[in-house]
Amino acid sequence: MIQGQTILITGGTGSWGQKLTEVLLEQNPAEIRILSRNEYAQITMQRDFGHDTRLRFVIGDIRDYRAVEEACRGVHVLFHLAALKHVPVCEDQPDEAFKTNVIGTQNIIRAAIRMQVAKVIDVSTDKAVDPINVYGMTKALGEKMMIRANGLSESTRFVCIRGGNVLGTSGSVVPLFRRQIDEGKSLTITDKGMTRFFLTRTEAIHLLLKAAEAAVGGETFVMKMKACKMTALASVMLEQAGRPAHDYKVTGIRPGEKLHEVLISPFEAPRTYKYDEQYYVILPQEPDKRLTDPYSGLPRVTFSEYRSDSAMMNRSAIAQFLRAGGFIY
Repeated sequence: MIQGQTILITGGTGSWGQKLTEVLLEQNPAEIRILSRNEYAQITMQRDFGHDTRLRFVIGDIRDYRAVEEACRGVHVLFHLAALKHVPVCEDQPDEAFKTNVIGTQNIIRAAIRMQVAKVIDVSTDKAVDPINVYGMTKALGEKMMIRANGLSESTRFVCIRGGNVLGTSGSVVPLFRRQIDEGKSLTITDKGMTRFFLTRTEAIHLLLKAAEAAVGGETFVMKMKACKMTALASVMLEQAGRPAHDYKVTGIRPGEKLHEVLISPFEAPRTYKYDEQYYVILPQEPDKRLTDPYSGLPRVTFSEYRSDSAMMNRSAIAQFLRAGGFIY
Protein backbone atom coordinates (compact mmCIF):
# COMPACT_ATOMS: atom_id res chain seq x y z
CA MET A 1 0.00 0.00 0.00
CA ILE A 2 3.06 2.27 -0.03
CA GLN A 3 4.16 2.02 -3.64
CA GLY A 4 3.21 5.13 -5.58
CA GLN A 5 1.54 6.71 -2.53
CA THR A 6 2.18 9.99 -0.71
CA ILE A 7 3.15 9.42 2.92
CA LEU A 8 3.26 11.91 5.80
CA ILE A 9 5.35 11.28 8.92
CA THR A 10 4.92 13.70 11.82
CA GLY A 11 7.99 13.95 14.01
CA GLY A 12 9.84 12.22 11.19
CA THR A 13 13.32 13.47 12.11
CA GLY A 14 13.40 11.33 15.28
CA SER A 15 14.89 7.84 15.58
CA TRP A 16 11.63 6.06 14.71
CA GLY A 17 10.92 8.45 11.86
CA GLN A 18 14.33 8.10 10.23
CA LYS A 19 14.22 4.31 10.34
CA LEU A 20 10.64 4.31 9.03
CA THR A 21 11.65 6.64 6.19
CA GLU A 22 14.53 4.35 5.27
CA VAL A 23 12.23 1.32 5.08
CA LEU A 24 9.44 3.13 3.23
CA LEU A 25 11.80 4.44 0.54
CA GLU A 26 12.56 0.81 -0.35
CA GLN A 27 8.87 0.39 -1.20
CA ASN A 28 9.01 3.18 -3.81
CA PRO A 29 6.47 5.75 -2.58
CA ALA A 30 5.69 8.78 -4.73
CA GLU A 31 6.64 11.11 -1.87
CA ILE A 32 7.41 11.06 1.85
CA ARG A 33 6.73 14.29 3.72
CA ILE A 34 8.56 14.87 6.98
CA LEU A 35 6.68 17.29 9.21
CA SER A 36 8.63 18.62 12.20
CA ARG A 37 9.56 21.92 13.81
CA ASN A 38 13.33 21.36 14.03
CA GLU A 39 15.04 22.98 11.04
CA TYR A 40 18.51 21.69 11.92
CA ALA A 41 17.27 18.11 12.31
CA GLN A 42 15.59 18.32 8.90
CA ILE A 43 18.72 19.60 7.19
CA THR A 44 20.82 16.88 8.82
CA MET A 45 18.34 14.17 7.82
CA GLN A 46 18.16 15.49 4.26
CA ARG A 47 21.94 15.25 3.95
CA ASP A 48 21.98 11.77 5.52
CA PHE A 49 19.49 10.56 2.92
CA GLY A 50 21.51 12.00 0.02
CA HIS A 51 18.91 14.62 -0.99
CA ASP A 52 16.51 11.89 -2.21
CA THR A 53 13.98 13.70 -4.43
CA ARG A 54 11.12 11.61 -3.00
CA LEU A 55 11.65 13.27 0.39
CA ARG A 56 9.96 16.58 1.15
CA PHE A 57 10.74 18.35 4.41
CA VAL A 58 8.02 20.55 5.88
CA ILE A 59 8.66 22.90 8.79
CA GLY A 60 5.61 22.95 11.02
CA ASP A 61 4.21 22.17 14.44
CA ILE A 62 1.31 19.77 15.00
CA ARG A 63 -0.07 22.36 17.45
CA ASP A 64 -0.75 24.56 14.39
CA TYR A 65 -3.85 23.22 12.65
CA ARG A 66 -3.28 25.11 9.39
CA ALA A 67 0.23 23.71 9.09
CA VAL A 68 -1.06 20.18 9.66
CA GLU A 69 -3.89 20.59 7.18
CA GLU A 70 -1.55 21.83 4.46
CA ALA A 71 0.90 18.97 5.14
CA CYS A 72 -1.99 16.47 4.77
CA ARG A 73 -3.01 17.71 1.32
CA GLY A 74 -2.88 14.77 -1.12
CA VAL A 75 -1.59 12.32 1.52
CA HIS A 76 -2.69 8.67 1.45
CA VAL A 77 -1.09 7.30 4.66
CA LEU A 78 -0.15 9.28 7.77
CA PHE A 79 2.19 8.00 10.51
CA HIS A 80 1.76 10.12 13.64
CA LEU A 81 5.02 9.95 15.61
CA ALA A 82 5.33 13.51 16.92
CA ALA A 83 5.00 13.82 20.70
CA LEU A 84 6.53 15.20 23.85
CA LYS A 85 7.59 11.90 25.38
CA HIS A 86 10.17 12.37 28.14
CA VAL A 87 8.42 11.63 31.43
CA PRO A 88 10.27 14.20 33.60
CA VAL A 89 9.76 16.98 31.02
CA CYS A 90 6.02 16.26 30.79
CA GLU A 91 5.74 16.13 34.59
CA ASP A 92 7.44 19.51 34.86
CA GLN A 93 5.48 21.14 32.01
CA PRO A 94 2.11 19.37 31.76
CA ASP A 95 0.53 22.23 29.82
CA GLU A 96 3.10 21.83 27.03
CA ALA A 97 2.59 18.04 26.98
CA PHE A 98 -1.15 18.62 26.63
CA LYS A 99 -0.72 21.06 23.75
CA THR A 100 1.43 18.63 21.73
CA ASN A 101 0.07 15.21 22.68
CA VAL A 102 -3.64 16.06 22.91
CA ILE A 103 -4.30 19.25 20.92
CA GLY A 104 -1.73 18.18 18.33
CA THR A 105 -3.41 14.78 17.95
CA GLN A 106 -6.78 16.48 17.61
CA ASN A 107 -5.33 18.58 14.79
CA ILE A 108 -4.04 15.42 13.06
CA ILE A 109 -7.50 13.85 13.23
CA ARG A 110 -9.33 16.94 11.93
CA ALA A 111 -6.86 17.54 9.11
CA ALA A 112 -6.75 13.88 8.05
CA ILE A 113 -10.54 13.74 7.78
CA ARG A 114 -10.76 17.06 5.94
CA MET A 115 -8.02 16.08 3.47
CA GLN A 116 -9.44 12.53 3.11
CA VAL A 117 -6.28 10.71 4.16
CA ALA A 118 -6.99 6.98 3.77
CA LYS A 119 -5.27 5.68 6.91
CA VAL A 120 -3.74 7.21 10.04
CA ILE A 121 -1.42 5.16 12.27
CA ASP A 122 -0.93 6.64 15.74
CA VAL A 123 2.17 5.64 17.71
CA SER A 124 1.32 5.24 21.39
CA THR A 125 3.16 3.81 24.38
CA ASP A 126 2.90 1.34 27.24
CA LYS A 127 2.74 4.36 29.54
CA ALA A 128 -0.77 5.08 28.21
CA VAL A 129 -2.03 1.94 29.98
CA ASP A 130 -3.22 2.66 33.54
CA PRO A 131 -1.28 5.95 33.36
CA ILE A 132 0.23 7.56 36.44
CA ASN A 133 2.25 10.30 34.72
CA VAL A 134 1.37 13.25 32.49
CA TYR A 135 2.97 11.69 29.43
CA GLY A 136 0.92 8.51 29.82
CA MET A 137 -2.27 10.44 30.50
CA THR A 138 -1.89 12.59 27.39
CA LYS A 139 -1.10 9.56 25.24
CA ALA A 140 -4.07 7.68 26.70
CA LEU A 141 -6.28 10.61 25.66
CA GLY A 142 -4.66 10.53 22.24
CA GLU A 143 -5.50 6.83 21.88
CA LYS A 144 -9.13 7.43 22.87
CA MET A 145 -9.41 10.27 20.38
CA MET A 146 -7.88 8.23 17.56
CA ILE A 147 -10.14 5.22 18.11
CA ARG A 148 -13.22 7.43 18.41
CA ALA A 149 -12.29 9.21 15.16
CA ASN A 150 -13.31 6.11 13.18
CA GLY A 151 -16.91 7.11 13.87
CA LEU A 152 -16.37 10.57 12.38
CA SER A 153 -15.46 9.54 8.84
CA GLU A 154 -16.27 6.80 6.36
CA SER A 155 -13.17 7.40 4.25
CA THR A 156 -10.41 7.88 6.86
CA ARG A 157 -9.48 4.97 9.13
CA PHE A 158 -7.54 5.37 12.36
CA VAL A 159 -5.49 2.74 14.19
CA CYS A 160 -3.17 2.81 17.22
CA ILE A 161 -0.04 0.85 17.98
CA ARG A 162 1.58 0.49 21.41
CA GLY A 163 5.32 0.15 21.79
CA GLY A 164 7.73 -0.18 24.68
CA ASN A 165 11.18 1.33 25.00
CA VAL A 166 12.94 1.33 21.63
CA LEU A 167 16.66 0.63 21.80
CA GLY A 168 18.72 3.64 20.78
CA THR A 169 15.99 6.26 20.65
CA SER A 170 16.36 9.67 22.27
CA GLY A 171 16.05 9.35 26.02
CA SER A 172 16.34 5.55 26.01
CA VAL A 173 18.22 4.01 28.92
CA VAL A 174 20.59 1.92 26.78
CA PRO A 175 22.43 4.90 25.19
CA LEU A 176 22.54 6.47 28.67
CA PHE A 177 24.21 3.36 30.11
CA ARG A 178 26.57 3.26 27.11
CA ARG A 179 27.60 6.87 27.68
CA GLN A 180 28.09 6.34 31.41
CA ILE A 181 30.28 3.30 30.69
CA ASP A 182 32.35 5.23 28.12
CA GLU A 183 32.86 8.01 30.69
CA GLY A 184 33.90 5.54 33.37
CA LYS A 185 30.95 6.38 35.60
CA SER A 186 28.73 4.12 37.70
CA LEU A 187 25.41 3.36 35.99
CA THR A 188 22.32 5.02 37.48
CA ILE A 189 19.22 2.92 38.21
CA THR A 190 16.16 4.42 39.82
CA ASP A 191 14.97 1.21 41.56
CA LYS A 192 16.43 -2.30 41.84
CA GLY A 193 13.09 -3.94 41.13
CA MET A 194 12.26 -1.92 38.01
CA THR A 195 11.37 -3.78 34.79
CA ARG A 196 10.79 -2.51 31.26
CA PHE A 197 9.60 -3.70 27.84
CA PHE A 198 12.11 -3.31 24.99
CA LEU A 199 12.09 -3.65 21.21
CA THR A 200 14.59 -2.84 18.49
CA ARG A 201 14.00 -0.08 15.95
CA THR A 202 13.51 -2.74 13.27
CA GLU A 203 10.80 -4.42 15.36
CA ALA A 204 9.16 -1.05 15.97
CA ILE A 205 9.01 -0.35 12.23
CA HIS A 206 7.56 -3.80 11.52
CA LEU A 207 4.78 -3.01 14.01
CA LEU A 208 4.05 0.27 12.23
CA LEU A 209 3.95 -1.35 8.82
CA LYS A 210 1.80 -4.24 10.03
CA ALA A 211 -0.77 -1.75 11.35
CA ALA A 212 -0.62 0.25 8.12
CA GLU A 213 -1.17 -2.84 6.02
CA ALA A 214 -3.60 -4.95 8.04
CA ALA A 215 -5.66 -2.56 10.20
CA VAL A 216 -9.37 -2.21 9.55
CA GLY A 217 -9.62 0.93 11.70
CA GLY A 218 -10.50 1.23 15.36
CA GLU A 219 -8.18 -1.44 16.76
CA THR A 220 -4.92 -1.19 18.69
CA PHE A 221 -1.95 -3.35 17.68
CA VAL A 222 0.47 -4.51 20.39
CA MET A 223 3.71 -6.35 19.69
CA LYS A 224 4.84 -9.23 21.86
CA MET A 225 7.92 -7.69 23.46
CA LYS A 226 10.91 -8.74 25.44
CA ALA A 227 11.23 -7.46 29.01
CA CYS A 228 13.93 -7.45 31.66
CA LYS A 229 14.98 -6.08 35.04
CA MET A 230 16.98 -2.91 34.75
CA THR A 231 19.62 -4.31 37.12
CA ALA A 232 20.12 -7.29 34.78
CA LEU A 233 20.42 -4.98 31.77
CA ALA A 234 22.98 -2.84 33.57
CA SER A 235 24.99 -5.88 34.67
CA VAL A 236 25.16 -7.30 31.15
CA MET A 237 26.36 -4.01 29.68
CA LEU A 238 28.93 -3.58 32.46
CA GLU A 239 30.27 -7.12 32.04
CA GLN A 240 30.53 -6.71 28.27
CA ALA A 241 32.62 -3.59 28.88
CA GLY A 242 34.91 -5.44 31.31
CA ARG A 243 33.47 -3.66 34.34
CA PRO A 244 32.14 -5.17 37.62
CA ALA A 245 28.55 -6.35 37.12
CA HIS A 246 27.24 -4.38 40.11
CA ASP A 247 28.91 -1.05 39.36
CA TYR A 248 25.61 0.82 39.49
CA LYS A 249 23.93 3.07 42.01
CA VAL A 250 20.25 3.46 42.92
CA THR A 251 19.02 7.05 42.61
CA GLY A 252 15.32 6.62 43.47
CA ILE A 253 12.20 6.58 41.32
CA ARG A 254 11.60 9.87 39.51
CA PRO A 255 8.26 11.71 39.56
CA GLY A 256 5.75 9.90 37.34
CA GLU A 257 7.90 6.78 36.91
CA LYS A 258 6.38 3.30 37.16
CA LEU A 259 8.07 0.27 38.70
CA HIS A 260 6.63 -2.01 36.00
CA GLU A 261 5.06 -1.26 32.62
CA VAL A 262 1.78 -2.63 31.24
CA LEU A 263 0.95 -3.10 27.55
CA ILE A 264 -2.51 -4.65 27.95
CA SER A 265 -4.55 -3.91 31.07
CA PRO A 266 -6.99 -6.25 32.88
CA PHE A 267 -9.77 -4.04 31.51
CA GLU A 268 -8.58 -4.63 27.92
CA ALA A 269 -7.59 -8.31 28.10
CA PRO A 270 -11.15 -9.68 27.62
CA ARG A 271 -11.34 -7.94 24.21
CA THR A 272 -7.80 -8.73 23.10
CA TYR A 273 -7.03 -11.29 20.40
CA LYS A 274 -3.90 -13.13 19.37
CA TYR A 275 -3.38 -11.86 15.83
CA ASP A 276 -0.39 -14.13 15.11
CA GLU A 277 2.87 -15.16 16.77
CA GLN A 278 4.09 -11.56 16.88
CA TYR A 279 1.06 -9.36 17.55
CA TYR A 280 -2.01 -8.88 19.71
CA VAL A 281 -5.02 -6.79 18.69
CA ILE A 282 -7.23 -4.91 21.15
CA LEU A 283 -10.74 -4.09 19.96
CA PRO A 284 -12.71 -1.10 21.29
CA GLN A 285 -15.50 -1.64 23.80
CA GLU A 286 -18.23 -1.34 21.18
CA PRO A 287 -16.73 -2.46 17.85
CA ASP A 288 -18.82 -2.35 14.69
CA LYS A 289 -19.13 -5.18 12.18
CA ARG A 290 -16.15 -3.95 10.18
CA LEU A 291 -14.02 -4.93 13.19
CA THR A 292 -15.88 -7.90 14.64
CA ASP A 293 -16.10 -9.84 11.37
CA PRO A 294 -12.33 -9.91 10.55
CA TYR A 295 -11.28 -10.76 14.11
CA SER A 296 -14.08 -13.06 15.27
CA GLY A 297 -12.17 -16.18 14.21
CA LEU A 298 -9.01 -15.32 16.17
CA PRO A 299 -8.33 -16.79 19.63
CA ARG A 300 -8.72 -14.55 22.64
CA VAL A 301 -5.70 -14.11 24.88
CA THR A 302 -5.56 -16.26 28.00
CA PHE A 303 -3.69 -13.81 30.23
CA SER A 304 -5.44 -11.27 32.47
CA GLU A 305 -2.75 -8.60 32.03
CA TYR A 306 0.41 -8.11 29.94
CA ARG A 307 3.10 -6.72 32.26
CA SER A 308 6.85 -6.21 31.98
CA ASP A 309 7.51 -8.32 35.09
CA SER A 310 5.51 -11.36 33.91
CA ALA A 311 8.20 -12.99 31.70
CA MET A 312 11.69 -11.53 31.72
CA MET A 313 14.88 -12.25 29.76
CA ASN A 314 17.84 -13.78 31.56
CA ARG A 315 21.31 -12.29 31.13
CA SER A 316 22.16 -14.47 28.15
CA ALA A 317 18.98 -13.41 26.32
CA ILE A 318 19.63 -9.75 27.20
CA ALA A 319 23.13 -9.97 25.73
CA GLN A 320 21.75 -11.52 22.55
CA PHE A 321 19.07 -8.82 22.31
CA LEU A 322 21.59 -5.99 22.78
CA ARG A 323 23.86 -7.58 20.21
CA ALA A 324 20.99 -7.71 17.69
CA GLY A 325 20.38 -4.01 18.34
CA GLY A 326 24.06 -3.16 17.78
CA PHE A 327 24.76 -2.02 21.34
CA ILE A 328 27.28 -4.73 22.23
CA TYR A 329 29.53 -6.76 19.96
